[in-house]
Amino acid sequence: MIDRGVAERRHVPVMRDRIVELLAPALQEPGSILVDGTLGMGGHAAAILRACPHARVIGIDRDTEALQLAGERLAEFGDRFTPVHSVYDEIDEVLSDLEIASVQGALFDLGVSSLQLDAEDRGFAYRVDAPLDMRMDQSQGMTAADVLNIWSSADLEQILKEYGEERFARKIARQLVERREVKPWETSGELVDLLSKAVPAASQRSGGHPAKRTFQALRIAVNEELSVWADALPKALEKLSVDGRIVVMSYHSLEDRITKRALVAGSTSSAPPEFPVELPEHEPWLKMLTRGAEKASETETASNSRAASVRVRAAMRIKEQMNTQPGQRKRTR
Repeated sequence: MIDRGVAERRHVPVMRDRIVELLAPALQEPGSILVDGTLGMGGHAAAILRACPHARVIGIDRDTEALQLAGERLAEFGDRFTPVHSVYDEIDEVLSDLEIASVQGALFDLGVSSLQLDAEDRGFAYRVDAPLDMRMDQSQGMTAADVLNIWSSADLEQILKEYGEERFARKIARQLVERREVKPWETSGELVDLLSKAVPAASQRSGGHPAKRTFQALRIAVNEELSVWADALPKALEKLSVDGRIVVMSYHSLEDRITKRALVAGSTSSAPPEFPVELPEHEPWLKMLTRGAEKASETETASNSRAASVRVRAAMRIKEQMNTQPGQRKRTR
């Protein structure tokens, strides 16, 4: 096992103070609970536990190594912190198992974590030659190498286009399949070599590293990140108590789009335009706490490059009843 180092020394949580500012008002009462659906190395959780002495944090992560490091980091808080090995689209089951009916806060820091990017043997980083794994939970599921060696050219092209927004998706997919017929895919270095040749030099000069988009697409596909998030977000919103707050940190447009649609829908009246009076069941049940998507400051971005692409959206639940959106059935609790 590679020595990863102490979490506090290795991990700088993005927009830590702003995240605490957004969540803390809902976590001041004794017994208040924050569910951190993407615990990582526990940086945001530690900040919340210090700022909100009456709060408890339920920390969910699919990465067992992250849970171990976060557990060490948060040991000082005793039973105010509960780690759970799970994926955040199982948030309702996790809370049910803990006999928790509702929470006052929810935090999701989406995408690949600092731990996973920095771990040279996990295959997430295109600047280091390593086995093509890319699984956030290394105990189960297909690896990136499996995807490259098994999926059809059409399927590879689709994920490169959709998840990586790769202009040369068809050309790359074709070459990926041709290469595996000679030798199966095994390492990130092999993949970088192919991509460096497949992506035209002019595009590399203007679009950054030639492997960036393909690696992103593979990571999202391997971990089913977008479908998991699309399932998780409505479950998290349902678990919020009135006056409870949710904060979502996204790092690319695809996941941010899912977040925006859900929060805007909940904070907008669903009454048909022809209705002269807005009925209670059509009233918004969320209130936006951010104006659009907030970004990290230039100062933070200069000191922490991983903050450069973050987009933060936050909302507060303002009523029990969820309004009826087009195509949805009315849900109450």
